[in-house]
Amino acid sequence: MISAQQLDALDPQTRQAVQSLLAQVQQRDHEIAFKQALIDKLTHEMAILKRMKFAATSERFASTLSPEQRSLLEETLDTDIHELDGELQRHRKKSDKKDEDEKQQPKRAQLPAHLPRRDVPHEPTDTSCPTPNCGQAMQRIGEDVSEKLDYQPGVFTVERHVRGKWVCKCCERIVQAPVPAHVIDKGIPTTGLLAHVLVAKFMDHLPLYRQEAVFARAGHVIARSTLAEWVGACGAQLQPLVQALADELRRHMVLHADETPVAMLKPGNGKTHKAYIWSYCTPSTNPVKAVVFEFSETRSGENVRDFLRLDTPNAWQGTLVTDGFSGYSACVDKGVTSAQCMAHSRRKFHELWANHGSKVGEQALRFYQALFRIERQTEQFTSDERRRIRQRKSRRVLAVFYRWLLAKRQLVPPGSATIKAIDYSLKRWKELTHFVNDGDVPISNNWVENQIRPIAVGRSNWLFAGSLRAGKRAAAIMSLLHSARINGHDPYAYFKDVLDRLPTHPASRIDELLPHRWSPT
Repeated sequence: MISAQQLDALDPQTRQAVQSLLAQVQQRDHEIAFKQALIDKLTHEMAILKRMKFAATSERFASTLSPEQRSLLEETLDTDIHELDGELQRHRKKSDKKDEDEKQQPKRAQLPAHLPRRDVPHEPTDTSCPTPNCGQAMQRIGEDVSEKLDYQPGVFTVERHVRGKWVCKCCERIVQAPVPAHVIDKGIPTTGLLAHVLVAKFMDHLPLYRQEAVFARAGHVIARSTLAEWVGACGAQLQPLVQALADELRRHMVLHADETPVAMLKPGNGKTHKAYIWSYCTPSTNPVKAVVFEFSETRSGENVRDFLRLDTPNAWQGTLVTDGFSGYSACVDKGVTSAQCMAHSRRKFHELWANHGSKVGEQALRFYQALFRIERQTEQFTSDERRRIRQRKSRRVLAVFYRWLLAKRQLVPPGSATIKAIDYSLKRWKELTHFVNDGDVPISNNWVENQIRPIAVGRSNWLFAGSLRAGKRAAAIMSLLHSARINGHDPYAYFKDVLDRLPTHPASRIDELLPHRWSPT
């Protein structure tokens, strides 16, 4: 290292050049250290997963689980390991990994001969010799064939990708069409098969061990460990698209937010604990239909603040429509406007009426009925028209409703269920009535709850999320699937086309593949 005295002894121009070079070296050392730290972190996580899968302690833990639980745990570990391995290969130097990859490359078994074959030809666009001053017609001297496994519900077929070899005899030059890019490099499955596995697992809630049985009935056994590898690889490749979807969501000034619990496995103590899937989406009146799910181990409001980037210079500063959960309140201190759900307020009075035949509950429900009737009438209106109608009609209903709540509170004994229902609304009155002043703000949070409902349906099939990484991967893939669904697309067709285009699609134009902008090729 050059000392300060040596630098001072140099002429100004040389000193500046040396200082610039030293700064570049320090920056490079910092990047190398950061990259190595990331590799060490991923390697450590890989070691933990492999120990969970292969070590004796894992066997003792697994012996306490039912067969279905063991299947889910094994497929989760296989998927996590494959996804981690892909990340490690991207971060390590190619030269360092070349020999290791060649040693670890498994021998691939040939696809069964009884499966139907369909040839997909790949020929050069021009079979004239490209050598300058030649231009003679080339002759076909052979071909290379690679086979990929395709699947349509109930039927396996094999795609034979035939790449003809063309030679110019006078120039001794061979021309051949390049190998088509694939979302899994040198992978055996077609994008149709990958899309089917992803939709079945993350939308139809069909675990991989059940898909393995379905495929066996169709005439070809695909090991669940192989299916898990495919899911992990696709999850990693789709991550930039999910990030672009989240960025798109944060460009809108009104968002819904909600959370729902899911079980997450804690192998260390052989139990599950309550984790959460958070859902964020645009309102139903917004022409951009998008939903993003995020998986976290806790219900802390910090998860919401991180998603909205409230502690960064690019903090989101819009209106967040939520239920009454206190975890969202810290967002208000950081500049977010709170609008709470009138349907949750209504639910308190509905419980009084349904469970106890309460007259107060019945009367309150009539006010909510009037408010929601006005909302149904304005669904197809513009934001300004909706606000004008709310100011003229909804404001009057709310004024009478507020006076009624205050009057009833004086007549109800403290500590009763009725006074709890009344206080719930009175304490949140400003947030509950914010929709009157903004035509873009919905009256309730029902739209986002509808997006979470499929997750609640799937919980009985998942049993649990096998790891934090598995939960995050599931949330990311479900974000794309359900965004495609609410935009009116067939999720299978969307995923198949996106997986086809993703390997060669420019990163600068990734937004073109988002569900609300996608159009099939």
